Amino acid sequence: MHAVLAMWTVLATEATQAADAAAGLTGDIGSIGAGLVFGLGAIGPGIGLGFLIGKAIESMARQPEAAGMVRTTMFLGIAFVEALALFGFVLSFIV
Repeated sequence: MHAVLAMWTVLATEATQAADAAAGLTGDIGSIGAGLVFGLGAIGPGIGLGFLIGKAIESMARQPEAAGMVRTTMFLGIAFVEALALFGFVLSFIV
């Protein structure tokens, strides 16, 4: 009876080690995938922020009297664009 129990313990240990080895491989690939998801997800908001801030500065230079309204709208736009970057960040944890 003890020999059978010992055999099952050894088999369970080997199965656990094999599963850990397989999970290690998936973890490495998963971290690469998460990096790609976040990196590619940050490209769009980066371009969007550059375009948004550049156009806001251009419009403030053309019409200084409207600078307050443009600045408020720019900050709202920045908040929405940064939300997209945060969605990419969260998605990288899900993948």
